[in-house]
Amino acid sequence: MRICNGWRRFIFYFPLIFIIPLLFSVLELHQNSTVEELHKKHTKKFDHLVLGPAAGHGLRDRLQCRGLKALNKTHFSTPSNTSNVRDTISFVTVFAIYNTSHSTVVDSRTSDLVTVGSTSYSKVERSMAILNVFINFIQVSMPQSSIFILTDPASDLSIRRNSVTVFPIQGEYSRDKLMLQRIRSYIAFLETKFEEHSQMHPHITHYIFTDSDVAVVDDLRQIFHDYPNFHLALTFRNNKDQPLNSGFIAVRGTPDGILRAKVFLQEVLEVYRSKYMKASRMLGDQLALAWVVKSHPLFDAKRFTRPQAFLEEIRGASVLFLPCAIYNWTPPEGAGQFHGMPLDVKVVHFKGSRKRLMLESWNFFSSASCSDISDMLCLVLKSGRTKYDF
Repeated sequence: MRICNGWRRFIFYFPLIFIIPLLFSVLELHQNSTVEELHKKHTKKFDHLVLGPAAGHGLRDRLQCRGLKALNKTHFSTPSNTSNVRDTISFVTVFAIYNTSHSTVVDSRTSDLVTVGSTSYSKVERSMAILNVFINFIQVSMPQSSIFILTDPASDLSIRRNSVTVFPIQGEYSRDKLMLQRIRSYIAFLETKFEEHSQMHPHITHYIFTDSDVAVVDDLRQIFHDYPNFHLALTFRNNKDQPLNSGFIAVRGTPDGILRAKVFLQEVLEVYRSKYMKASRMLGDQLALAWVVKSHPLFDAKRFTRPQAFLEEIRGASVLFLPCAIYNWTPPEGAGQFHGMPLDVKVVHFKGSRKRLMLESWNFFSSASCSDISDMLCLVLKSGRTKYDF
């Protein structure tokens, strides 16, 4: 009888050996799917404007907004402030597009179309729209300046805008080599300008090398007037691993300034080749730039923790360090370490997944709803935490 009872218990509990692990597996699968859904929801990239609270609320030296209206205006340069700055400025950016044949454009239109405002863009058209908005902002804020677009001679780039020059430079412009090529193109451009100086004595033109996804929202000539002793200028932030952003480099247009900036960038290029070729394609140049600066024996990296401009002699060049908060402000960092938008911001950098915001900002600035550029900056500030589809 006891034997029978034992068998009954065994027969009753035996299926549980298989059922219990199965239940745990189902529960774990449900939990994982819930986590994945939350992650997807959290990392969703939007195809329309999403506005939130404006960072920096209540800070008197930060832009304050009510809706999309600025309550305190940004401190922009006035003509009287810059009338004594006679030297001209040229902006320089690297840009290349390929495969814009009719069949490719048609395929792109059907597979990768996005709409901003009332206009739809293919992937190539989207890149061109960003480049055109880059030019638009410069021509509004600094109408007397010129723009050079460094590009691959094989690129299909064709742009006809006043004061804009397409400047072909041979090289490798593939996406995985673009940051490396950008430094090479900068060096080649500076070599050309140095040779022009050696043949004649032209009017001084200073150069500002930037990414094409920036909006210049104030006159930058004052940099060369207020800091007369630097050869090149870099922008920094309080970031231990990536303290320098290569999206903004200013070079004084004197023969000495051009030569020393070229030699400095050649050093950065050599460090990039020897140490950072395996780095992420968007980080190699910034890591190399930081290595050249921080490896200088007398350089104090603690100066990066204070958002104040400073000058250092590095590798034979006088390098001016400008705070990103003013000269390379970015929407996500505005909601983070920058604690809003400084009233004297001069350059907004739409890096990462904020290219849509750049186009939306220009559309808003061009509309009747926007009274001036401070209102547009409220739109940028209130959208700082949002990631977009491009």
